[in-house]
Amino acid sequence: MTGPDLRNDIARLFERKKMRAIAAPVIVCGYLVYVFFAFDLMGLAGRARMDNAATLVTDMYSYKTHVTRDNRSGETSVSIEGERKGAYPDGVTPDWVHVDGQTTRIDLGGGQIVTFLPGSALTMSIPDFGTIEASMVGREVVTNLNNDIPDWISLSKTRLAITTDEGRVSFTRNKAEAFNYFTGWELFFFTLDSPYYGHGIVDLVLGERIDPTRSNLGGAAQDFWHNKMWSHSQVVWALFETILMAFLGTFGAAIISLPLAFLAAKNFTPIQTVRFALRRVFDLFRGIDGLIWTIILARAFGPGPLTGALAILLTDTGSFGKMFSEALENVDEKQVEGVASTGAAMPHRYRFGVIPQVTPVLLSQVLFSFESSTRSATIIGAITGGGIGLLLTQAMLTQKDWEEVTYYIILVVLMVMVMDSLSGWLRRKLIKGE
Repeated sequence: MTGPDLRNDIARLFERKKMRAIAAPVIVCGYLVYVFFAFDLMGLAGRARMDNAATLVTDMYSYKTHVTRDNRSGETSVSIEGERKGAYPDGVTPDWVHVDGQTTRIDLGGGQIVTFLPGSALTMSIPDFGTIEASMVGREVVTNLNNDIPDWISLSKTRLAITTDEGRVSFTRNKAEAFNYFTGWELFFFTLDSPYYGHGIVDLVLGERIDPTRSNLGGAAQDFWHNKMWSHSQVVWALFETILMAFLGTFGAAIISLPLAFLAAKNFTPIQTVRFALRRVFDLFRGIDGLIWTIILARAFGPGPLTGALAILLTDTGSFGKMFSEALENVDEKQVEGVASTGAAMPHRYRFGVIPQVTPVLLSQVLFSFESSTRSATIIGAITGGGIGLLLTQAMLTQKDWEEVTYYIILVVLMVMVMDSLSGWLRRKLIKGE
């Protein structure tokens, strides 16, 4: 090839590489522009409700106490998170709530005072704004507000809602309700009916006996374990079910996949039809997502933790079968021949010539899958009706207070962290011998 021709070929080669270098980012940018319009990101931003997001975040680290007056009977009740299990006993109220006959005065803080008046009426005094008056006239809410209503007040013919930095007020024909927010997870340790409510760790350890029938630490542990609002005993059992689902599914799949992997490996099974059929079965099991298997099995066998374990088992069997068979195809045949030269039978050749080679790979894959399945079991449990996933889903769907949702999420994260540490320790112990 002549000099000019070589230079032209090199120039064309560099030109093609330059065009490819330019085309790649252009294609990526074009795809991002397509995503921007196809997924309607501008519309998504416009539909975002930051006020709802702020309320959600607030509910995650705080609790609210409801003061509710039934406008039909005139009865007033005070309860934490509006639950019966968190209701104050009759005649007992927090120090910021004062009940005087049919009149209830509520100090939300920051100078904001809500007063429930007799005859289905209320007032709310707000510094730098004035006093809002509301009453029911027939079926309609009547107020002293003019047409210039701020964004933090919602008013219709049937409902008045006021949201400030200190709390919220809702007024309808049936009831008047005030919500006062406080930081923390109230009643996390003891409910209001427990004799240990309001006592700190110093009182429990060093103080006098609070309940004459029980020791302080024993009674406190019992009341904490059987907390009716937070249900700690039920939550611990749900975590155990989640781990059990992951364990049964993962290690059950490993036990089933190992002998099948020998039949799917070409250096152990010369019959191509058998290998092809098994590999397609592995593709089927891992090709269908675990959630889909969960729905199918739940329809076939009904809900329950065992159904979730079977879903994990099917998915992991497909994954393990492929990975185990590939590991077996890469074993060193010389070690197998060395064992065979001693006159060992076929099972002994596999046991001493093959298994020691693939054990580190198999254990590493199984332990990693167990860690991953622990996380997946949370979602699967939400469908099959078992484990911490069920409690988490119920708390979300039933509009439970989001501090409980946060509690469950924190426990799931801690569970995954513990499983990660445990699998790492087992990996070092079993594989590296540390």
